Order: sequence, then structure tokens, then C-alpha cells
Amino acid sequence: MNRWTCIDLFCGCGGFSLGMERAGFKCLAAIDFNHEAVEVFKNNFPAVPQVLEKDLTKFTPASLAKLIGASQVDTIVGGPPCQGFSTARQRDGANHGVRLKEDPRRYLYQEFLRYVEFFQPKVFVMENVLGIRSASGGEYFTRVQKEARAIGYRVHAQVENCVELGLPQKRRRQLFIGTRLDLPDYFRPEIKPAPRACDLPSLWEAIGDLPPVKAGEGEEVSDYDLERRKAHVERFGRRYLYDVLEVQRANKLVAHRARPHSERDLRDFALLKEGENSKEAMERGIKFEFPYDKETFQDRYTRQHRNEPCSTIVAHLSKDGLMFIHPTQNRSLTPREAARIQSFPDWFNFPIARTHQFRVIGNAVPPLVSEAIGLAVKVYLEKTMKKTDRIKFLIEPLPKNDKQALEWLLHLVHAADEKSLRKISADEFKCGWFSVGFLYPGLHPDGALDHGTETSSEITNHVETRKIEPRLIAPYYVESGWPVALAPVAKEAWRRFEAEELKDEEFYCSEAVVAGMVHRCPDLTDEVRVERDRISREHGKATAASN
Repeated sequence: MNRWTCIDLFCGCGGFSLGMERAGFKCLAAIDFNHEAVEVFKNNFPAVPQVLEKDLTKFTPASLAKLIGASQVDTIVGGPPCQGFSTARQRDGANHGVRLKEDPRRYLYQEFLRYVEFFQPKVFVMENVLGIRSASGGEYFTRVQKEARAIGYRVHAQVENCVELGLPQKRRRQLFIGTRLDLPDYFRPEIKPAPRACDLPSLWEAIGDLPPVKAGEGEEVSDYDLERRKAHVERFGRRYLYDVLEVQRANKLVAHRARPHSERDLRDFALLKEGENSKEAMERGIKFEFPYDKETFQDRYTRQHRNEPCSTIVAHLSKDGLMFIHPTQNRSLTPREAARIQSFPDWFNFPIARTHQFRVIGNAVPPLVSEAIGLAVKVYLEKTMKKTDRIKFLIEPLPKNDKQALEWLLHLVHAADEKSLRKISADEFKCGWFSVGFLYPGLHPDGALDHGTETSSEITNHVETRKIEPRLIAPYYVESGWPVALAPVAKEAWRRFEAEELKDEEFYCSEAVVAGMVHRCPDLTDEVRVERDRISREHGKATAASN
């Protein structure tokens, strides 16, 4: 089977790579500067040719290309460190207002984009916390998209609720997805759960079969309680344990050791009801012993609930684990429990100290989530390489040239308000909407949902359009890239799409993008065939080598 290739930057312990490999990608290289994370990655991915402990601000893309023997890959994925954007840092003013604190980790997305610019992958996926949307007033959220467009990518941002992808934790993440402009198809926002995923699993489905341990007890390597597992499977079925965690591949239970807690903390833990935090407990009259300011640290403790998703697993687990108290046992979660909640399989080992285990697990992209992303990317790549070979267009009517596209589009732009746009007939609106794809191959319809507020009049490269109608170029929204004059058109397109007045293939009309590209570059289809044939040959060689 041919496999698409990928590089994992800021790879951590390998959560993104594991999901991509499960989706059918071949990881050519993984890079991170954290020693413990790289050690875990090497232990679990012996077949990855290059696993490097490098500082990406100093290690060059050219150096990596030399090591892997390739200057182009299909996909680059990664999660630049997110602590600089974490909403948890708002408590000390780190992300907002006059007390904004500079954090060099906020600029590491530029190193990611530097590798994208060099290797020119067909797709890149950058993962981060939701805090990047608001950090420094949204500056970095805007900059990622603007700078990705500047190096030749159609980019959009989307939020994924990981519970809906089968993860038993309340985790929402920000994705930036970029597709190279010579690939005309739009990446669709609907990322579906991987086939192995369960439907909305609870915390107990993930950890309920594990043997009980007391605070400060447990061993790094121990035996499973097979009778307990049998009872667990009878209640919940085999899906999460066997399909996601692949317990059948693990002979021994590893990393199921509980950290010690003070007697005071243990007494406080015992006062919490399942699913309750210390703030809620104090509201019902409970008095805790913990010495911290009861106003500032009202939610100091949280006991998780068996029948709900767990709180978001974070690297801070390495500090104390007080917000991750076991549902039924008087202790915080073990590294193996945290790994299972992150969807790491039981055969995935963490041969490092417990504190580092918690940190690399909390920093990881959950494999089940990255598998869903990888499958969506693969569908996009396979579909796009077929679409770009199509000479006969099925969507009608498409503009024949720039002049006609401008005429059709201006008919919509000249409709001054929302009411006027609604009165335009379905056929006329489609003509104008298809003209957007024809003239603006770098814009994504999903980008029109949230433009941001910052605008710019900087001249872009749509020279011919600018000569005829300058306002179709500038001002434009810096975040989304959409010209301000087109924002009402995009809003009306979304309304018609959601009302099913525009079909899916009409709203995401990649054929209009292809038509525009072919018009401006008649040899495009030949170039695409050459590229497709090259990919086929490379995949054939890679398959032969792996066999």
C-alpha cells in the first residue's frame, strides 16, 4: 500500500505521529528539543528514520532534508509549545492587558512555518490551545494565518471538540490547516472520528479496569487484574480497551504508580463527592485544611466523575495532580491513567521518571485525535489528486475568464445590504459565488466565518483585479484574508448553505478554483499529472523499501 509521508515538528513523545501512522502515513522525521520526550519517542517508534533532539530555532530545514534525503514531503504536522497561549496564564496577566509578559514560545509557530516554506508540503496541520485565539488580543491567531498565506497556503482555523472524536476528556483544541495553493480543493472542516473510536466514552471506560492503588504506591511494571478487566468488558464492551488502548498487545501494566500526597491533602480529598471541586464543596459547608487563600484557590481540588469525560489532561499534572483526583480512590491519577485518557495504547511505554511521564503525556496531541486528523488529510489528498486531473467540469456555470468572473461578482458586491443580497436569484448568486473561487484561490469559505477586526490596505498580488476594481482587493481582513467588500457576500453564502439553498459542492466549489487556475495557467493540468505521477513513483519506492 502506498503511504503518504509526513514530518512531525515539536513532536513531543509522539502522540501526533502515532495517530498519523495509524491513518496510513509514513513518518520520515520527528523533532523536539525536550530530552525526555525524544527518549519516549525513540522507544516507541523504532522505525522512524530520524528522531532528533534539536532546537528548531537553530536546526535548519536544509539540514533535515539532507538527513532524510528529501526536500519535499506530503504533510507537516506539529504542535508548537502552547504554554505561552494557555488561558491558565491569564491569572498572572501573561496573556492580556498592560501586564502582558513576553514569552518566546509564542513565536515558535514561525519555526514551524519556516519548515513548511522549505519543504512545501501539500498540507500542514498546526495544533494549539484555544488560548491562542485571545492571547495578546488575538495577535498570534491572526499572524499564523497571515504568515501562512504569505508563503503560498490556503489556510483556515477550526476548533475541535475532542470528546466528539472519541476522547474521554473535556478537551478543545485549535487547529490551523493549510493546503498548498496549487492543490485547488478545499479542506473540509468536518473531521470525523477514527473507526476505532467509541461514541462519547466516559472516564471509567478508559480506566475502570485498572487495579486499585493507594497514594504513593504501585509499581512501574505490574500485572493486570484480568478478572477486573473481564467484569469491565461485560459492562462497557471491548471497544475502548481493545480498539483504542490495544490492551491485547501489552503483557504487563506499566506506569500505574500513584504519587504520594500529604496526610492533610488526603483528608481534604476524602471530603469531596464524586465530580465535585473544592469550591462546590465549600458552598455546601465543607471546611478544608489546605493553607492556601480560600478565595483565590477555591477550585484547588477536583474529584473526577466516573460517568463523565475527565478534565483536560495538562502538563501541570507533573506538579501536583490536585485537580485530577481519582473518582473512587483517595489519590490523584497515575501516569497510565492519564495516558489512557489521552488515548495512548497500553503498549506505549514511558521509560522516564514519573514527573516527566506526566509532563510528556499532558503536552501530547492525543493519538485518537491525530488519527482522525490524519484520516481527514488522507481523504483530502487522495480526492484532490483525482480532482485536479479532471478536464470536464461538472459544476455550472463557471466563469470563462477573469472579466466574466468580475462581472458576476460585482453584481453581488453592488447589492449594498443584506436584504438586497437575499433578493438575488439562486442562479445569479451561484455565478457570483463561483467567481470568488475563480478569482481568489487562496481564500477558504470557512475563513469567512470569523474575519477578526484588523484590516489592511497593503497591495496584494491580484494585479488584474486591482486594475478593474480596487475595492475587491483592499482593504481586506488580515486574519481571514477576505476583502472587506466580499464579507457580506460570504455571509450570504453561509446563510444559503446552512439553509440548503447551496449544495455542499456548490458552497465548497473547488471546480471554480480549478477553472480559474486553468484559465491563468493552461498547462496546469499537465503539471498536475506530472506531480501525481511523481508522487505515485515515490510511494511505490517507499512501499518497496518498507517491504
